[in-house]
Amino acid sequence: MEKIAVLMGGRSLERDVSLRSGERISAALDERGYKVLALDVTPELTETLRSERPDAVYIALHGKYGEDGTIQELLEFLGVPYTGPGVVASALAWDKAVSKRLFRANGIPTPDWVTFSADAFKEMGAARALDLVPDALGGFPLVVKPAEQGSALGLTRVEDAGALPDAFLSALSYGSVAIAERWIEGAELAVSVLDGPGGLEVLPPVEMVPKSGLFDFSAMYTPGETDYYVPARLTDDVAAEVRRLAGAVHTLLGCRHVSRVDMVVGADGVPNVLECNTSPGMTETSLLPMAADAVGVGFQDLVERLARAALDGLE
Repeated sequence: MEKIAVLMGGRSLERDVSLRSGERISAALDERGYKVLALDVTPELTETLRSERPDAVYIALHGKYGEDGTIQELLEFLGVPYTGPGVVASALAWDKAVSKRLFRANGIPTPDWVTFSADAFKEMGAARALDLVPDALGGFPLVVKPAEQGSALGLTRVEDAGALPDAFLSALSYGSVAIAERWIEGAELAVSVLDGPGGLEVLPPVEMVPKSGLFDFSAMYTPGETDYYVPARLTDDVAAEVRRLAGAVHTLLGCRHVSRVDMVVGADGVPNVLECNTSPGMTETSLLPMAADAVGVGFQDLVERLARAALDGLE
């Protein structure tokens, strides 16, 4: 019987979501006959992994330390196979300011943006340039968010110049770098990508329509606050382009096993890539399981497929 350690929890701001993902994953693997070691990430983790010697690790961590390459680097040092993208892909995707530059340099459309670090504000007086932000991004509304964070934590839609300083203050309370990004009104999409023996499999795009008008943390994780359409309500041509872009982002960043690419399609029908998620949620309201289910891949099948990717050394 193969032993799989499911890593969850930890100290990130997405701890509760991670625990929900991890508990569902653990139950699915148990049902499929694997020996499951459910582990909260604590300072004892390395000692536990060395003594238990699992055949593979299923990473159910979300947020810092779980998606930024930290846990991936440790597991590689310990010689334990794990699910999901590797160190470099995780670090690139986690830093939206860097990944957006890669998108732009490689012809992948992404909304215009500007980046400010906390150090630029403290040491270089960058606050005196905030008045230039609206013109640089085509006016209001725009969105301000942390460059390194998940689940839309610290995200603010900004309607006027007076709200910009507080929006940056909020974003920088979640990390050391913040992005202001052009707001594109349109269909918000999540497009999941799986690796397989036959190459990439891009799952049907999921369209999210939050009742509040903003797909924030509450809209993501509170049942009933968002309507979902699977597949998304797109023309065939736009749907094909959305799926092509998701595969291109997955490949560009060097992802393996799984990723979820978030996009928005504006009134002009042009998809714009917002970011790439390397450890998609697996809760009851999460988008990856929703997309997989739409093509007949149930939750247990999905979990086992990803676990086998690690166990069988799929790169």
